[in-house]
Amino acid sequence: MSDRPLTFLSITGSLRRGSYNAAIARALPELAPDGIRVVAAPSLRDIPLYDADLQAEGFPAAVTALGEAIRAADGVVIVSPEYNYSVPGVLKNAIDWISRLPDQPFAGKPLAIQSASMGVLGGARMQYHLRQIFVFLDARILNKPEIMVGQAQNKIDADGQLTDAGTREFLGKQLVALAALARQMAG
Repeated sequence: MSDRPLTFLSITGSLRRGSYNAAIARALPELAPDGIRVVAAPSLRDIPLYDADLQAEGFPAAVTALGEAIRAADGVVIVSPEYNYSVPGVLKNAIDWISRLPDQPFAGKPLAIQSASMGVLGGARMQYHLRQIFVFLDARILNKPEIMVGQAQNKIDADGQLTDAGTREFLGKQLVALAALARQMAG
């Protein structure tokens, strides 16, 4: 098992500036243990709605950029809210575009899922649906530890900073587990 430095790409499934999930994603770089760097993916905001006619004209630059960022990463962390008991449309749309790129970027990619919500379940149903999607795309989903930050409004301050020590520690543990999976897969 190699101890080479790893880079993880964080993808946020919310466009809202005050998003609790975006706050979690912003905290990841400082929570990453030595040897792990977490970088933010390009915003999903510039990805158009999926349209096969548009794809026939060529992949949009925002799709290509995200696909390249996924390919270059040693692992991916998706941090997303739950909308209507499922995956937010902006995230599902991005995944639909990425799934059509040649040399499928998610295939074989170590992937962790995180979610935060104001409720107690913390996005559990979204995570379940996202896992189903990534089975089809052949990503290597990290099973445990699962990160579902419930009652996030009590753990993130008005400035969008994750202040809850237990949550911060747990997020760090998931990054360690994702690193172990990525290193195991690299041989």
